[in-house]
Order: sequence, then structure tokens, then C-alpha cells
Amino acid sequence: MNTPFNKYLYFGFILLGSYQALFNKDYMQAVASFGIGLAFDPFHQQQKWNERPNWQKFVLYLHLAILAGLFGLAVGMNDK
Repeated sequence: MNTPFNKYLYFGFILLGSYQALFNKDYMQAVASFGIGLAFDPFHQQQKWNERPNWQKFVLYLHLAILAGLFGLAVGMNDK
């Protein structure tokens, strides 16, 4: 896919997931949106992982950490 289009999809799913988590309090849908957003890599996709700058790796790891935290929150909130 074309990288600029991926950026729009990435940020769109991030905004959607943030809205679902903060305003709707629907954490499972937020997890799904954040996970789908992670599939659309906003950076140059042809570049190998080892050749990427550290800040790009940090952004993707941070995204994954937020995704894992939201998943834990969703499971914990729905555990009755």
C-alpha cells in the first residue's frame, strides 16, 4: 500500500480507538481499533526493522503497550 494513505488510516484508527476508550468507555472496541491501526504501519514499509530509526521503533512499541494496557483494562472491567 501507499505510505501516505497508510498514515491516514493509522491516525484514523488511533482517533477512533481514543474516542471509544475515553468517551464511550467501550474498551474492547478501542482495543480492536488500536489493533487494526497497528496493522497500517505509518512509516516506510519497505525498510527493514533493524534499519529503522529508534524513534520509529519507540512509537510502534508505545502503540503496542497502549494496546496491551487497554486489553488488560477491558478484560478486568468485564470480569464479573
